[in-house]
Amino acid sequence: MTGPLIGVSTYQEAGARWGVWELEAALLPVGYPRLVQSAGGLAAMLPPDDPARAEAVVARLDGLVIAGGPDVEPVRYGAEPEPRTGPPDRPRDTWELALIEAALASGTPLLGICRGMQLLNVALGGTLVQHMEGHAVQKGVFGSHPVRPVPGTRYASIVPAEDAVPTYHHQAVDRLGRDLVPSAHAADGTVEAVELPGPGWVLGVQWHPEMGTDLRVMRALVAAARG
Repeated sequence: MTGPLIGVSTYQEAGARWGVWELEAALLPVGYPRLVQSAGGLAAMLPPDDPARAEAVVARLDGLVIAGGPDVEPVRYGAEPEPRTGPPDRPRDTWELALIEAALASGTPLLGICRGMQLLNVALGGTLVQHMEGHAVQKGVFGSHPVRPVPGTRYASIVPAEDAVPTYHHQAVDRLGRDLVPSAHAADGTVEAVELPGPGWVLGVQWHPEMGTDLRVMRALVAAARG
């Protein structure tokens, strides 16, 4: 048996090192493909490309994951960068926004993870908090905190009770994008998941399921992709 094909967006970085090589490379932490595979899907890496190709790429997929990564450039949501906002990755912003738009237009099941959730919000006209404390306590180390589902949402049907999740972010959703609803919160009120109601399958989570062992969110995406 083969599972549905799930595309996962990637970094593209100069100076990556392996063996005797130091070259530009398309990068994806191995937790992402392992999560897809463990949930019954086939993983395909989607490095930044010409945004005009996004529709054709998404047409070949059964599901799409927009992975975590650098801060979204604030100009994308009409703001000036604050001092603690990281440097932009404009090609990746452009490519992933095009992927999101293509997935929404085609009804392709879509999961945004961390930056991916933030970019989904921006794609639909929302804004971001550019810096917050407490969700990335130590540089380069994932933390954990509980997330509470909002009753009646898709996320609550997947994870019905409060649960601890792996977390590492310093930005968050501010004003919600068009038609998005919050479907989980942290104890401090931070929006930790968003979704689009209706027959399609669109979900964003602010945490990093690829850094944990809970397969429920990815299994739900894979199940939707099978459909």
